[in-house]
Amino acid sequence: MENPNELKYSKEHEWVRLEGDIATVGVTYFAQKQLTDIVFVELPEKGKNVEQGKQMAVIESVKSVSDVFSPVSGEVIEVNDKLKDNPELINNEPYGAGWIAKIKAVNKDELNNLMSADDYDKFVSETKH
Repeated sequence: MENPNELKYSKEHEWVRLEGDIATVGVTYFAQKQLTDIVFVELPEKGKNVEQGKQMAVIESVKSVSDVFSPVSGEVIEVNDKLKDNPELINNEPYGAGWIAKIKAVNKDELNNLMSADDYDKFVSETKH
């Protein structure tokens, strides 16, 4: 699966789509594939302040439990409640219906700390070896 060019990516395999000052966050195709079948998602609390690079959610798969790190700092203004009953949305649509949270971004300069789709593709190919 292609990593969408309009997104930014973290080294921890999260993606972010910025629309105005709202950042939608999820985990990448590569991350969900490594996790295998996702069975539970512990979502962040609405109103919680998150920091770039700090833990904001937890994903549990049949294989492991993994932290999800926020690619941007800000306040969680919405969470994807559909994941409570359908955590497999992350496997099926990591860049669509499988998003995790929406964050009102505080510092857009933080996007400079993230990778483009091309840079992320290179990072992942180096990670596989």
